[in-house]
Amino acid sequence: MPAIPRESLLSLEQYARERANFRQRVLDHKRHRVLALGPHVTLLFEDELTVRYQIQEMLRIEKTFEEEGILDELHAYGPLVPDGTNLKATMLIEYEDAEERARELLQLAGIEREVFLRVGGRPPRAGIADEDMDRTEGGKTSAVHFLRFELEPGEIADFHAGLPVSVSIRHPHYQASVDPLPEAVQSALAKDFRPGTPITDLGSGRS
Repeated sequence: MPAIPRESLLSLEQYARERANFRQRVLDHKRHRVLALGPHVTLLFEDELTVRYQIQEMLRIEKTFEEEGILDELHAYGPLVPDGTNLKATMLIEYEDAEERARELLQLAGIEREVFLRVGGRPPRAGIADEDMDRTEGGKTSAVHFLRFELEPGEIADFHAGLPVSVSIRHPHYQASVDPLPEAVQSALAKDFRPGTPITDLGSGRS
């Protein structure tokens, strides 16, 4: 069964009526799923709700009501929903000035393969980037990438138990880290893993 079943999507008319409330719900939900890594890189950790919102917005913007177009959006964005053993994130590289952005995207080629997540004292896990297509062209990286952090059962258990989790970038031209994740963020992301290990007080695992 797909992560977001076709029949669960709202029609354009239904979405128009419910959009304001739904959008506010998503904005509140994202508050603990966004992670700034330095001044120019942001990770948005996706889940069923954030992806559902993206699909509904795309259908609205493109005024898509035909079945083929709806299925195309599901196919494009559905894989961003975590599978139960991983975290998935949209990576945004942002520079306000267009000339600076073009220059830095050349310098930052390959940055999408230099993002790491670490649980407790375990070895860091490199994010698996852009599984659908290569987003580096002409030696310049894209401003948007999609990452998957695949974790083993022991790492997931430690994540739930509240052991410190860190995320870092180790590119020659850009280094940044968040160590540890804020407790609210870790608690929100722990819900992306397959049910089984209860989420305990995240403060109990801090040293």
